[in-house]
Amino acid sequence: MHTNVETLFSNLWQDYVAMTPSAQKVHQLLGDGNELINDHVAFRTFNLDKVSLDKLAAHFLALGYEEKGQYNFEQKKLKAKHFEHADETKPKVFISELLVEEFSPEVQAIIAKMVDAVPADAVNKEDFLYSGTHWKVSSSEYQTLLNESEYAAWVSAWGFRANHFTVSLNHLKRFTMLAEVNDKLKEAGFELNTSGGEIKGGPEVHLAQSSTMADKMEVVFSDKSMVIPSCFYEFAQRFPLPNGKLYSGFVAASADKIFESTNANIAM
Repeated sequence: MHTNVETLFSNLWQDYVAMTPSAQKVHQLLGDGNELINDHVAFRTFNLDKVSLDKLAAHFLALGYEEKGQYNFEQKKLKAKHFEHADETKPKVFISELLVEEFSPEVQAIIAKMVDAVPADAVNKEDFLYSGTHWKVSSSEYQTLLNESEYAAWVSAWGFRANHFTVSLNHLKRFTMLAEVNDKLKEAGFELNTSGGEIKGGPEVHLAQSSTMADKMEVVFSDKSMVIPSCFYEFAQRFPLPNGKLYSGFVAASADKIFESTNANIAM
């Protein structure tokens, strides 16, 4: 496991930018060349013991993170937790896992086969969180997963890596409102996730979020290559609680819609 938070996030970022070429453009657009502060980084996995949420979380707990919240997504059949570091400039971490047993036997079998292919010791290695796939699926298996769970299909194609990074609006110099950021992105030609509205949440739930739609990248399946959605960039604005502290949790109803940033409306 990593012994240094900075190294881990730096490696995660390098891997993410390779999957999400637009991220660099967003960076220039919003940061004017300054460093952007990341609000949180998100990961996806399955609730099978070998690669469970807790196994991914162990990498962050070893670096001083603590579990701070739990979330259920009944429609998408997911559970999630979020983790925070004592140093508030370190990104929060949001890890979700798919409840595999709630899907059809066919989907469960594909996922079981994928997870079986992961070497037993892989999950403890320091590069696991940006190791990508450890299996090969066919384009038809991808489609089978996609029909029941966009989330499962995404993991089958991309494996273990940051699903998205998130710009902290509270740390941006030039913008004070999420709507301004959205307008700037649209002017530059970015497509935003409009599921549940361009802005999910708001001051009333102490968190407003928006995101780009995922970049599209080529994936080599076992039988052919296809261009499918990869990763996306999220933007978060946090509002103070009555005690004056910024809210640091997540809003399940908003996150539910953010998951849809990787939706694959593709013709096979």
